[in-house]
Amino acid sequence: MTSLPWARWLFNFAFFYPIVMACFWMTGGLYYYLRRERKRPLHDAPPPMADTPFVSILVPCFNEEAHIAETIQALSAQEYPDFEIIAINDGSDDRTPELLDALVAEHPRLRVVHMSRNQGKANALRMGTLAARSDYLVCVDSDATADPHAVRWMVGHLVSGPRVGAVTGNPRIRNRTTLMGRMQIGEYSAIIGLIKRAQRTYGRLFTVSGVICAFRRTALHEVGFWSDRMVTEDIDISWRLQLAGWDIRYEPNAMCWILMPETIRGLWSQRLRWACGGVEVLLDHGRNVLAWKKRRLWGVLAEYMLSLTWAYIMLAIIVLWLVGQFVQLPPAWHVESILPRWHGVMLATVCMLQFATSLMIERRYEEKMGRHFYWVIWYPIAFWMLGMLTAVVALPRTLLHRPRRAAWVSPDRGVTA
Repeated sequence: MTSLPWARWLFNFAFFYPIVMACFWMTGGLYYYLRRERKRPLHDAPPPMADTPFVSILVPCFNEEAHIAETIQALSAQEYPDFEIIAINDGSDDRTPELLDALVAEHPRLRVVHMSRNQGKANALRMGTLAARSDYLVCVDSDATADPHAVRWMVGHLVSGPRVGAVTGNPRIRNRTTLMGRMQIGEYSAIIGLIKRAQRTYGRLFTVSGVICAFRRTALHEVGFWSDRMVTEDIDISWRLQLAGWDIRYEPNAMCWILMPETIRGLWSQRLRWACGGVEVLLDHGRNVLAWKKRRLWGVLAEYMLSLTWAYIMLAIIVLWLVGQFVQLPPAWHVESILPRWHGVMLATVCMLQFATSLMIERRYEEKMGRHFYWVIWYPIAFWMLGMLTAVVALPRTLLHRPRRAAWVSPDRGVTA
């Protein structure tokens, strides 16, 4: 690619970093599976619980007239003996308030909290917590459909582990009619699910999945509940809980079917928000992680820092190559080619091994996962580039602009939503 040592180091890092991380994720994911999953009951047959305490399910809503009835129906059908559902209408300006009031008559466990204006998901969750009657809180997005056993699987961790502050579930992609939707099936199983397993093996989780998760109210109270000044309240609360000494667990049996963006614009907005949330957490909590007592968080911190470094190195390589096509650069700045050549074949091979490993594990939770393998092969081209660009944009954007209050808007939920 180039004869300069420093440039070779850049290329080596850019192309081998994904390979090294994939090996970490595969090793950690397989260890987690063999130790904690392989001999467990299937997701539709959770083990009996000696104690089934009362549970409060929180559903923050904003302009959800198209999905809220289905979400409430799925939650009402939970295979759990004693629970309530609290829907928090966060100032919706569509028919969501009327639909929620009508649903109360159909679902006796449902209570509705109406807020006069949109103040963001974090504030809606806080209001729901104030209205809740249980110390065990299950949070589900208002456009998601929870598996009938999801609550039981997550609450089981909170009951059995006194230092468990939160449990994150296993989101599954629901809209699968486009190439973008099908690639995200593989992303959530082959990438996100495997990463969560690996992170639980070597340390802590980077974040709970805000779409479906459970919390212990006393843990939330200790850290001050969700922050309405963070773009991604789920990443922030995950770090604050773990910094305070609480454990976060991953429960793959707690499945939830979700709608994801299937347009470039919608996907860009979602991933940029995620990237900004990661930068915010790094700026707010990164220094605190360096303490020796917080060493179990060093792995996720290093993982995030390296991924951010990789994004900027990839951008620098691409920019130098593009400029070099039109301008004669000095030898120290010349990039001959951005094609990965022989180690690109290695990268592709490792990616396929990672996808195969995760799909083998995920067959426990969804049959015929193998048919999605073909669509996953396009993931590195499309989503790595997207991840690189959003990470590069997120850092200066977050440094220059921190919102006073992170209100939400209706996201893109796919062309078939």
